[in-house]
Amino acid sequence: MITGSDVLTMLIPNGGWILTGNDYEGIQFLQCEPITKKQYTDGFAQYDAWKTEKDAAKATAKASAESKLAALGLTTDDLRALGL
Repeated sequence: MITGSDVLTMLIPNGGWILTGNDYEGIQFLQCEPITKKQYTDGFAQYDAWKTEKDAAKATAKASAESKLAALGLTTDDLRALGL
């Protein structure tokens, strides 16, 4: 279930807000530009696509890093063993 906090994290990733409850009226914009109620409510419909895209980018970056390690003959376990 998507929460208001999820939506605000998507729309205002650097924070600066506090949310009490799950309604727009429970948002306090402290150190960020306020968003509109429509942006907030529309964010619930947009969140799944945003999250899927974010997760795919993270997986691509991980695969790229693992590929570079493999070219050096290393694994992520090797890095962990070295404390990196």
